[in-house]
Amino acid sequence: MNDIPQLTELMYAVDTFYFLICGVLVMWMAAGFSMLEAGLVRSKNTAEILTKNIALFAIACTMYLVLGYYLMYSSGAGGFLPNLGFLIGGENTVDAITAGGDDAPYYSMRSDFFFQVVFVATAMSIVSGAVAERMKLWAFLAFAVVMTGFIYPVSGYWTWGGGWLAEVGYSDYAGSGIVHLAGAAAALAGVIVLGPRKGKYGKDGSIYAIPGANMPLATLGTFILWMGWFGFNGGSELKLSDAASANNVAQVFVNTNAAAAGGVIAALILAKLWFRKADLTMALNGALAGLVAITADPLSPSAVGASLIGIVGGLIVVVAIVTLDKLKLDDPVGAISVHGVVGIWGVLAVPFTNGEAGFGPQIIGIFGIFFWVFVASLIVWLILKAVMGIRVTEEEEYEGVDLAECGMEAYPEFSVSKK
Repeated sequence: MNDIPQLTELMYAVDTFYFLICGVLVMWMAAGFSMLEAGLVRSKNTAEILTKNIALFAIACTMYLVLGYYLMYSSGAGGFLPNLGFLIGGENTVDAITAGGDDAPYYSMRSDFFFQVVFVATAMSIVSGAVAERMKLWAFLAFAVVMTGFIYPVSGYWTWGGGWLAEVGYSDYAGSGIVHLAGAAAALAGVIVLGPRKGKYGKDGSIYAIPGANMPLATLGTFILWMGWFGFNGGSELKLSDAASANNVAQVFVNTNAAAAGGVIAALILAKLWFRKADLTMALNGALAGLVAITADPLSPSAVGASLIGIVGGLIVVVAIVTLDKLKLDDPVGAISVHGVVGIWGVLAVPFTNGEAGFGPQIIGIFGIFFWVFVASLIVWLILKAVMGIRVTEEEEYEGVDLAECGMEAYPEFSVSKK
């Protein structure tokens, strides 16, 4: 009998360690977003986009520590408005861990915070690429404070925190809607207020491609994101220390990989048929689309089913990118299409393989998350525009926001002399 508390502590330690390692993998996705976005913008805007990515991660970690985590997880079940409070609370005691029963914690509260905080940073990273090349750095960082400290935690409480969307039966295993659609909704609001880059759209309706500066970097970023996604989805099982949970984690890993592969293949084939070229950027976005699509439920489908979900995501993202361009919604990295449009598909795909989910609650969840994040973000963007301005001048945009916002260039040795 004396071995039981020790075994319980060992299982607690294993699950806590697994949670932390998955959090580290998700944190590494910040590097993936940085490399992807740096590759898909022009060289004159590279230093600024890298500055945005490291700064937003730091802001997300701080705001979620001080305010966001409490908002998201400290309120009663079924509510609409979260309780206002600060900091992340106490740690689990040894007595609570070894007490047994259904209420006994099986991982550290600090590990839970760490895993959740890197998700918040992921949502904010989605915004970064969509508003690239023409937004003021400090306006973006001001928005990051509100997004990570308040907007995301409120809808997070509605879902993972046990609020009203959780009560109606909304199902989202790792966040196709909660994280990815939320980030895309905030990005869409920003793009609408900001407007397109100069030279992107002609007065006659023509669309001009603005190629990124570094495709090897964008490809590296995609592979880093692909790898980090195993922590994103795998860690969302929340447990590893029993046989059933270990099998679930393995299934999640296999399905996550299968969906990403399916997304690449589908996007590449459709691009070839549509554009007569094997478009690398579409292949990269196809991988991310497959990953976003499977994130809502990487456990229930078979590996073949996960591949099909990823394939549909890969097809959707190509169509969405072209459609948004026709609507003159300028998104340099395709973030709104990948995380928003495909995020919706991922949420809607859940009932096809998960008998406990229904289309009604999923649709309610999509509208609830999108409406809240979009409207709240739109208000914040408009306030920032009125107070401090959100767009650089036309001259600064032409010269590149690296010099205007950061006073340095990412590739100074390749710059043309302005003497």
